[in-house]
Amino acid sequence: MMAPVEKPFAFTPDHLARAKVIIAKYPAGKQASAVVPLLDLAQRQNDNWLPREAMDYVADMLEMPRIKVYEVANFYTMFNLNPIGKHFVQICTTTPCWLRGSDGIVKACHDKLGVSTGETTTDGKFMVTEIECLGACVNAPMVQINDDFYEDLTPELMGRVLDDLAAGKKPPIGSQTGRRGSCAQNGPTSLKDRKVG
Repeated sequence: MMAPVEKPFAFTPDHLARAKVIIAKYPAGKQASAVVPLLDLAQRQNDNWLPREAMDYVADMLEMPRIKVYEVANFYTMFNLNPIGKHFVQICTTTPCWLRGSDGIVKACHDKLGVSTGETTTDGKFMVTEIECLGACVNAPMVQINDDFYEDLTPELMGRVLDDLAAGKKPPIGSQTGRRGSCAQNGPTSLKDRKVG
């Protein structure tokens, strides 16, 4: 069996310019502090995952040992070390979301996409995973898909979000029930005489 062919990695001219701006924010000799934003930039350029070649490229650019970059990439769950779907569906299943029905959101994703948690659809469009708190507990249950939050979900609303993404549409982010910010579900309960911008 032949060894896999390594695919070289380099920032595009645009990403290279952005990387230089990021590195310049740190004092001389402390450029290794830019490792997290540069790994994020590399991941965004490479279909939302980090191959070893991308990590090596970032390490060489920052003049730091490659093992240190691997440690950072392995520590933070924001970095994907294997290919994932175009739409990375991260379902919060921490207690507040669970109490508000995240089990139904997980099931809706499994049923709609035909994959289990941790799997990618055969067309490469979606990967589903369960994660810990995303910090929008008052609008539970919620998911993060790539960089966007979708909140106040029901299984039916989750299905609509997935249908829109599958059709190449951009579903509205935030509350899926029209809730404004983190107001109570039935609207403000205090300061009712105050105008909300």
